[in-house]
Amino acid sequence: MSISITVFVIVILACVVVGVAAGFAGGFVYRKKVAESAIGSAKLEATRIVNDAVSKAESAKKEKILEAKDEIHKQRSELEREIRERRSEVQRQERRLNQKEETLDKKAENLEKKDEILQTKIQNAEKKEEEIESLKRSHLEMLERISGYTKEQAKDYLLKALEEDLTHEKAVKIMDFEQKTKDESETLAREIIATAIQRCAADHSAEATVSVVALPNDEMKGRIIGREGRNIRTLETITGVDLIIDDTPEAITVSCFDPVRREVARRTLEKLIADGRVHPARIEELYEKASKEVEHTIKQTGERAAVDAGVNGVHPELIRQLGKLKYRTSYGQNVLNHSLEVSYIAGLMAAELGADVKLAKRAGLLHDIGKALDHEMEGSHIELGVEYAKKYKENDQVVHAIHAHHGDVEAKTIVACLVQAADAISAARPGARRENLQNYIKRLEKLEEISNSFEGVEKSFAIQAGREIRIMVKPEAVTDDQMVLVARDIAKKIEDELEYPGQIKVNVVRESRAIDFAK
Repeated sequence: MSISITVFVIVILACVVVGVAAGFAGGFVYRKKVAESAIGSAKLEATRIVNDAVSKAESAKKEKILEAKDEIHKQRSELEREIRERRSEVQRQERRLNQKEETLDKKAENLEKKDEILQTKIQNAEKKEEEIESLKRSHLEMLERISGYTKEQAKDYLLKALEEDLTHEKAVKIMDFEQKTKDESETLAREIIATAIQRCAADHSAEATVSVVALPNDEMKGRIIGREGRNIRTLETITGVDLIIDDTPEAITVSCFDPVRREVARRTLEKLIADGRVHPARIEELYEKASKEVEHTIKQTGERAAVDAGVNGVHPELIRQLGKLKYRTSYGQNVLNHSLEVSYIAGLMAAELGADVKLAKRAGLLHDIGKALDHEMEGSHIELGVEYAKKYKENDQVVHAIHAHHGDVEAKTIVACLVQAADAISAARPGARRENLQNYIKRLEKLEEISNSFEGVEKSFAIQAGREIRIMVKPEAVTDDQMVLVARDIAKKIEDELEYPGQIKVNVVRESRAIDFAK
């Protein structure tokens, strides 16, 4: 009985063990299948993700390649356009050089021909000179035999006699000629010029090459300079001026040779100070506003000047250049005010002479138009003014007056003469132009030095701010007749060696004194 129980227990245990083993094996197989199924799903998902990434990468790659191709095409087009422009410019330069070379060749040929002609003339002249010398020697020998004088003795005798006669004759002729000229022209000229000047009343302002901008406090200087100087660098780069920030309290100096740029910079600074926001972006924004304001002011000023002068039909570009003259000065004289004054004076003188008043005013107003361009373009203000006037179809007489107002070419019309005279009057009148003190003193010293260099001059004094030189001569060395010649010679030397506005009066004084003593 006990044995059968034991066997039964063993069988049961064996069954249990077999069941557990079978369950464990089944669970293992099930988990393995589940795991393999999960791994397969993960692999499929990973494959899908990789494929999507590859697809997106290919799309991005194609887009970038297209963008790069577009950029290359754009750059290539720009380069081709630039190359075409440069090639065109080179061709233009080559044509100009070829034309100049042809002109120079022609001039060289002409010079060679002239040189040959000149050489022939020189040879003929030398032959004739030899013949003349031979005749002269024979005549001199004959004269010496007849007169009993040697050549030197006869020369001294004749020169001494001629000198006395000629000195008197020259003095009389000069005085007669000067008196006749004065009687005919001085009265009329004085009346015309005096009338024109008296009727012309224009205000004048002197402008410098710097402008001073006031600050509300010294703290603003630091804000304008900015961190590591970025604000002031931006200001100077955009406006093209130099900003001078020194120990001067509550002030900044704006320095620039171009008055228009200086005015734009000054207005930009004032707007920045009023706004209070100082940074590069704001600087650029306010600079644009200031530039537009100045451009508008230039246009309005040019139009107002044309209206004030009574000149109509001027091309808008010439009006604009005329307005820019408001910001230009010459020897301290405002060029626009000077142009208006020349226009007024030329018109008044034209009215007195019965000439074309409107044409004279127009030429006077535009005579210095080149001064609005000479700091931007190469060439003198006369050349630029003539070029611009021709470009915008100005009257030929106006163009000629612009060309002739400084004597570069001969004045061939009455309008050109009037503009030339009016320009000299406006520039030379007292107070019109500033003059450097050192240059002024040097001019006075040079005046006295020139006068003292003549024989017979005892003393000389430059008076009336250099507009008159008073010369005392030695009465025993200079006669009354010789005084006229001395004055003329001194005036001629002053004209040749000095530059000065207006005219200088040369006043020669000869004084004889008789002194005796009562004992």
